[in-house]
Amino acid sequence: MTDLPIPPGALSGLKVVEMGQLIAGPFAGKTLADFGAEVIKIEAPGSGDPLRNWRLIQDGTSVWWQVQSRNKRSIALDLRSAEGQDIARRLIGEADVLIENFRPGTLEGWGMSYEQLSAANPGLIMLRISGYGQTGPYRDLPGFGAIGEAMGGLRHLTGEPGRVPVRCGISIGDTLAALHGTIGVLMALYHRQAHGGKGQVIDVALHEAVFNVMESLVPEYSAFGAVREAAGSALPGIAPSNAYRCGDGYVLVAGNGDSIFKRLMSAIGRDDLGNDPALADNAGRVKRVAEIDAAIEAWTRTRSVAEVMEVLNGARVPVGKVYTAKDIVEDPHYRARDMILRQPTRDGHVVEVPGIVPKLLGTPGSVRHSAPKLGDDTDAVLREIGLTEQQITALRERKVVA
Repeated sequence: MTDLPIPPGALSGLKVVEMGQLIAGPFAGKTLADFGAEVIKIEAPGSGDPLRNWRLIQDGTSVWWQVQSRNKRSIALDLRSAEGQDIARRLIGEADVLIENFRPGTLEGWGMSYEQLSAANPGLIMLRISGYGQTGPYRDLPGFGAIGEAMGGLRHLTGEPGRVPVRCGISIGDTLAALHGTIGVLMALYHRQAHGGKGQVIDVALHEAVFNVMESLVPEYSAFGAVREAAGSALPGIAPSNAYRCGDGYVLVAGNGDSIFKRLMSAIGRDDLGNDPALADNAGRVKRVAEIDAAIEAWTRTRSVAEVMEVLNGARVPVGKVYTAKDIVEDPHYRARDMILRQPTRDGHVVEVPGIVPKLLGTPGSVRHSAPKLGDDTDAVLREIGLTEQQITALRERKVVA
């Protein structure tokens, strides 16, 4: 795919070296790349990022890869060799940001601690994502997103009461860590610009990123000794807010605002509940949540999802269908907001992929080029840091690059 004539993004001119793999580090790199940053992804010769082979494969490459690595350049470089490490240091020496999600101590073992790298590049911002962070008694333990979700408190709340905890269906722990890391990079860039040009380290632990979105979990325990438990599809302490069975599926209804509740009860023919003074506020409704949920589901079970959506939308009650991938792709609102994009691959296919979030109206993100094959940009990147064709050929013969 050739580069498209697209205006520069908000991060145009920002140089990023990505040394991560799989999800957490690369998702942060993807987010920066979507808004114009030049992201050079370092991969191991031969195998590359394992994400290339995850889930469903088209012509030898995961279709997930087409999303996670769009707008990036790929250099195949053996970081376990001294020559490979020297090339990495040269790349990092010209970068604004380094992203890595290795186990703590890995870069230090390669002679690439932040102290060493920042000595040559004082403005360097280094995003480090790991299971437990760069310090603390657990820092050396292996940690994946699923473990971060468990330690962060999320897995205890997912699933039906009394049953095995379940995952939410995606690697949410990794993605939350990536988003927190991206926020950290942007804050560090602002600080660097405003306060003398010095970079810093951003230390993101998977479990801490999960824990940061756990709302009132700890304050409730601190104040009341209350341990929040799994509640299925309901929102504990807020009523009514749940999933309700219809004749052909489920809908989610959020009728927990006081005026919304009255409109909801009117729409389902239960003005007796809507006008009950004891149910006028959330505290009263929580005490009788089982009765309210039963009344709502008695109404939804005799109707289709489409009919329930039509009636409740007409009553200005927040209601949502449980979307599948097919529903998302066929939804006109997704299309209207450019949230489904047609993206060519370097194998000649076209896949539909998620659009870009957030929507910057002045400097929007864009897909400038498709995800690279392994080492697609090795020679070009090496030339840019001053290596000659003879040096590049010699490195390839020694399998330092590919």
